[in-house]
Amino acid sequence: MKKLKLSKKHKIILGVVLGLVLLAVILKVSRRAVEKSAAKGQETYRVRTETYENAIQIAGTVAAAKSQNLQALNDGDVVGVYKKEGDRVKEGDLIVQLDDSEQQYNLANLDYEISVARQNQTAGKLKLMETQRISLLRKIENRKIVATFDGVIAALDVNQGDYLEAKDKIGTLVNTDYLTADVEIAETDVQKLKVGQRVDFTFPAYSGKVAGYLYSYPAIGEVTSRGATVVKAKVRIDDVPAEVLPNFSFTGKIQITEPEQKLVVERYAIGHDKGTAFAEILERDGNTKRVEVTVEPYGLEYVNVLSGLSGGEMLKAQSSAGESGRMRVSKKGQKAQPKNNSRPQGGPPPF
Repeated sequence: MKKLKLSKKHKIILGVVLGLVLLAVILKVSRRAVEKSAAKGQETYRVRTETYENAIQIAGTVAAAKSQNLQALNDGDVVGVYKKEGDRVKEGDLIVQLDDSEQQYNLANLDYEISVARQNQTAGKLKLMETQRISLLRKIENRKIVATFDGVIAALDVNQGDYLEAKDKIGTLVNTDYLTADVEIAETDVQKLKVGQRVDFTFPAYSGKVAGYLYSYPAIGEVTSRGATVVKAKVRIDDVPAEVLPNFSFTGKIQITEPEQKLVVERYAIGHDKGTAFAEILERDGNTKRVEVTVEPYGLEYVNVLSGLSGGEMLKAQSSAGESGRMRVSKKGQKAQPKNNSRPQGGPPPF
């Protein structure tokens, strides 16, 4: 009977196939070893990457840089409306004119009397009449509604022939070159504030993020109706999207520091030996590899890994959460109080 000879090519293929089968077996055995270790009650913790944000949450409504209520200063009939809603105006532009015929008559009459007084050289009376003239000129100006700054007429509801009473509001002039908002900062966060810090705004009416900054904050706090002590800080947006208008609501955050990427893991995965922190990495074959690490506290239950690990490792527990003082839950769902001084020797000390 002749023996079957394999060509060199077939031998290579057979070797590759056998290698893949062997690798699959090894991986399966490793997985079973890890599962077996977990089944024996071995707690493990995974090292993961987390973004840490040091920020103060805020909310409120934005206001225009400047705002003017357009209103009459005296009673009178409207004889002219020279602007409309949406118009851009310059400081001093006439928007509405009230009838000033009576005031103009009084001014003309006074000017005549002044000219007569000058001819008669009655200096005392002339000075009195010049003071009266200034008052009449002011009354004429008060018959006008003018823009006190450059801006846009956001609202205007008046027509020629209308009769206005003093203090009647007929519209609003705004300057939206920038927007501002006053936000409440808790007294515990005030020491974190610094003028110029970046502020991220989110508006329900706008899909994108809007960037602003902390403009100012006072050196004195105030007590709210809730009984909380706060500081009213002012935030500002210079680059205003067209979709964001005055009085729109927002949520946001004042960025105290830039977001940081941190490696975090439960503190129960870190042990201590003669003053040196360590962790035990659980490998695929079920064995563990001990490495020295440097950590710092990160909240109550976690640590920030500064060195020794790169992220993604599965670590063997060095102490249990229950024995370290964390609340445990019984089978009935009721919390049990932790025992005192129950941390085992070699586990992580309190941070």
